[in-house]
Amino acid sequence: MTRRHRGALQRLALLVSVLGFALLANSCADSPPAWPTAVVQPTGTSALAPVELTPEPTVDPLVPTLSPNQAATVVITETAISPDVAPTGSATPQPLPIATAVAPPAVTVEPSDLRSRLGVGVPLEVTQFTFDAEYARKLGLGWYLDWHVDSEPVKADGLEFAQMVRVRGENYFPARADIIAAIAANPGSLWLIGNEPDVRWQDNTTPSQYAARYHELYTLIKTLDPSAQVAIGAVTQVTPLRLQYIEEILAAYEALVGEPMPVDVWNIHAFILREERDSWGVSIPPGFDMDQGMLWEIEDHDDMALFQQEIVDFRRWMARNGQRDKPLIVTEYGILMPPEYGFPPEKVTEFMRATFDYLLNARDEEIGYPSDDNRLVQKLAWYSLSDTVYPTGNLLDPVTGDLTLLGEAFADYTASLGDTQ
Repeated sequence: MTRRHRGALQRLALLVSVLGFALLANSCADSPPAWPTAVVQPTGTSALAPVELTPEPTVDPLVPTLSPNQAATVVITETAISPDVAPTGSATPQPLPIATAVAPPAVTVEPSDLRSRLGVGVPLEVTQFTFDAEYARKLGLGWYLDWHVDSEPVKADGLEFAQMVRVRGENYFPARADIIAAIAANPGSLWLIGNEPDVRWQDNTTPSQYAARYHELYTLIKTLDPSAQVAIGAVTQVTPLRLQYIEEILAAYEALVGEPMPVDVWNIHAFILREERDSWGVSIPPGFDMDQGMLWEIEDHDDMALFQQEIVDFRRWMARNGQRDKPLIVTEYGILMPPEYGFPPEKVTEFMRATFDYLLNARDEEIGYPSDDNRLVQKLAWYSLSDTVYPTGNLLDPVTGDLTLLGEAFADYTASLGDTQ
């Protein structure tokens, strides 16, 4: 055998070893699910032909995957969080002096005028423009969130900002020092603890883990700023499975602390997505071993009857659990499905207006919030201002920052409210 032949065989052996290691590593990874090919018949006003769905798994499989030239294959950026966050501290917090600089207005969970109740989620670092006070005025926003903690949020004509601490298993983010700085700079803020802890590719936290993180963060925030309001992290949607997840959080908290979990503000998302392991949608909450929940279909995604039922079901759950006298906010909802699936801009606009009418006005004398004229919901946030992963609900073009058709409808709606109570 020549030296050239021996060298070639050595290189081949090395290549085989590397490929074998890669295959082994891949078999041990928590790979995203692949889901079967399906044909979706467009509905509503769409004149598009049926779309063939190719089984291309993505990291964030809320939506059944499109063909390779259409599919989004990146992690949703506004809510991404590293799984390797450093462990947090647990020292007893000390009260902080409140910053004397001009701070954003303290959050009012049940505002007197309807426009102040309307908000939007603002994804960061995905657009070629930066959200500022002028955009907030153009849309007539009352409040916003961006899935982060910010010591200096955008200030504009009473615009309010909801702080959010992300949780992930045994950790939370950002660092404790950053949270403390934001507390001092923004007294009276609304703090959301986590984002969709019930979803593996979001905050991915079991009920017992969430209860421990919530206790630590609630104690920190309320000790440093008793005027702050703390909200539970929102589950993606209101279903029996997600309600069970919340109930297990409450049970885990009481077992850990010895008293009921304090929640100043109840917080939910109101999507309509499939609950099935290894399928599209939101799968099964961490720590649960069943394989199915609500098996909603794509065409259910904008079903107003289902949407309204989620709100009523959660208010009924609150009443049964002695929580009727607390505010309820819906901090994320909208249309994630692309137009090709039967959700053109005109249909999305119709859904958005219908949800605004309902969420701003729905009342119930038996389960509504007594301090707010028995309204079911006190504040809401549309998804989203402008996103490149789920752009169907965009109010602004991610490149130009111009109002989309949906954004124009949003601005017209808020302008029509004026100072309506």
